[in-house]
Amino acid sequence: MADIFSEEKRSLIMGRIRGKDTRPEMIVRRFLYAQGFRYRLHDKRLPGKPDLVLKKYRSVIFVNGCFWHGHPHCKTGTRMPKTRTAWWTNKISNNRKRDLKKISDLLSLSWNVITIWECDLKPQKKEQTLLRLVKTLQRNKG
Repeated sequence: MADIFSEEKRSLIMGRIRGKDTRPEMIVRRFLYAQGFRYRLHDKRLPGKPDLVLKKYRSVIFVNGCFWHGHPHCKTGTRMPKTRTAWWTNKISNNRKRDLKKISDLLSLSWNVITIWECDLKPQKKEQTLLRLVKTLQRNKG
């Protein structure tokens, strides 16, 4: 099946996809800040440049998009585009391998790693997810 956009238009669309300051990431950041948590963003000194670094809690948070990181437990993460399927399968597989490597590296440095999935920040799950995050961070502090 051919792409419905020209190569230039597709490039423009893909180029506008953000890696930082995404809507799910901003939801988590605003909530944590309102709760009194302070953090660093995308610290280059740590493996994988985590989205949020809470040094006081020895914790890092990754806010992952379900599609881009191949979330196995949601519809968005398991749906593959109908065009260039092999390319997308390879790309998402490599993203997942890279995610596992950076988590492993952070754990070996004694960091607590928390992953929040985009689907867990949908309106029906958002409050429960964020409250669970606060409890996890408080547990990590002690």
